[in-house]
Amino acid sequence: MTNLAQSVKKFLVSEDGPTAVEYAVMLALIVIVCLTAIRAVGSNAATKFNEIKDQLT
Repeated sequence: MTNLAQSVKKFLVSEDGPTAVEYAVMLALIVIVCLTAIRAVGSNAATKFNEIKDQLT
């Protein structure tokens, strides 16, 4: 049991690899990029549909 506790303590103290804050920043950047792309596609689609509507009337 002591070995397990020491392993957990070693894992928690270790600073190897990305931390939770870095993951949160990466996630925020990914969300911003996705929202920007979706907004651009939506605007382009709306413009195209309006053009088609105007040609049909």
